[in-house]
Amino acid sequence: MDLIPRALQLLLDKDMIGFAGLWAEDGVAEFPFAPPGWPARLEGRAAVEDYVRDYPKMLDIRAVPKQVVYQSTDPDVLVAEFDLEGVVVATGEPYRYSYIVVITTRDGEIVHYRDYWNPLYVQDWTS
Repeated sequence: MDLIPRALQLLLDKDMIGFAGLWAEDGVAEFPFAPPGWPARLEGRAAVEDYVRDYPKMLDIRAVPKQVVYQSTDPDVLVAEFDLEGVVVATGEPYRYSYIVVITTRDGEIVHYRDYWNPLYVQDWTS
C-alpha cells in the first residue's frame, strides 16, 4: 500500500488538508504519550484537519530521510517508522525526529492512527 509514502509527501508539500483527507470521516488519531495540554485522541476527519492545519507554522518539514513500512499479518494494518527533517519555525533550529505509527485502514482510508511520538522532544521548542 502506498499510504505512507503518500502521507509523507503531503507533509513535505505542506498540504495538511490533503493529509487529513487520508482519514475516513469517522477515523481516529491517538497519541498514547501525549503530555498534558496536548490532545490524546482526535475523533473524525474534521478533528484531524483542525489539529494539523497549522502544523507548517510550527515545523517546516523539508525531508524524509528514512521511511520503512513493515508487513503485518493483517492487510489492513500498517506499521511504519520514518524520520522527518526540517526547521522549527519559531526558533530556526534544525528538526529531526523519528516516528513510529500503527495505522488501520478500511477501503484505503485511515480509520485508526496511533502515533507513538516522544513528548519530551517538543518541550525545548514549545516553551
